[in-house]
Amino acid sequence: MQADIFVKRRNRSLLFFALLAVLTAGSIVITQYDVLKGFTSIFNAFYWGITNFYPDAGSLEKLPDILVKLRETVLMSIASTTVAAVFALFLALAGSRTTSINSAFSIASRGMASLFRNIPLVAWAMVLMLAFSQSPLTGYLALFFGSFGFLSRAFIETIDEVGSNPVEALQATGAGYFHIIFQAVLPSGMPQMISWLLYMIETNIRDATLVGILTGTGIGFSFQMYYHRFDYHAASLVVILIVITVIVIESVSNMIRRVIL
Repeated sequence: MQADIFVKRRNRSLLFFALLAVLTAGSIVITQYDVLKGFTSIFNAFYWGITNFYPDAGSLEKLPDILVKLRETVLMSIASTTVAAVFALFLALAGSRTTSINSAFSIASRGMASLFRNIPLVAWAMVLMLAFSQSPLTGYLALFFGSFGFLSRAFIETIDEVGSNPVEALQATGAGYFHIIFQAVLPSGMPQMISWLLYMIETNIRDATLVGILTGTGIGFSFQMYYHRFDYHAASLVVILIVITVIVIESVSNMIRRVIL
């Protein structure tokens, strides 16, 4: 019996890898992608980066302006994420099976969370540019809607994991809806929610660079401007500062997670 199960799993795995190989080969043929040239170009790309893409003395003179844009990007990411988290919490309370008022409202809230979550951040930025053109508001709203969808779903799952036992215990004592929320649901789920919030801030600082390129704001716009001017030294300084900022934010987030979890 176990041998038959093993054979079936092996055959399914072989079938999967065979289909994957066929799809890969078909994609290469259709797109006319030169695999050999692609791999041999990696060395040339690294060589070009080492010889051209590095900060020099001239790029360091632009450091104050770059830091201003970097600060704008970080603050916009934090502000959009925290405001989105507040709205996501209300939607999560309405959508969770543990705290929902009725099933219809829960289904509608979950559907709204799924809709916002499944729209890519780039799509939000492109759609919002049609209404607000290239402006800081466009970048802020794109990050807000992207964060709102992700955090809504994450908060719903977090509240569902709390379980119904604490809620039923408080209901048995005659506690009202808001007493249950503030005395059972939020204390149990808040550490995990804060962890999701910190993760979203980290992600948005990375994504804000791409959003800035599309919306003409923040550090992304600075990178695009230097790149289009062929000022690769200044563009490399922008990339290095983004990497350092993300590492610092991630280290602080991990420290906070160790404290609260």
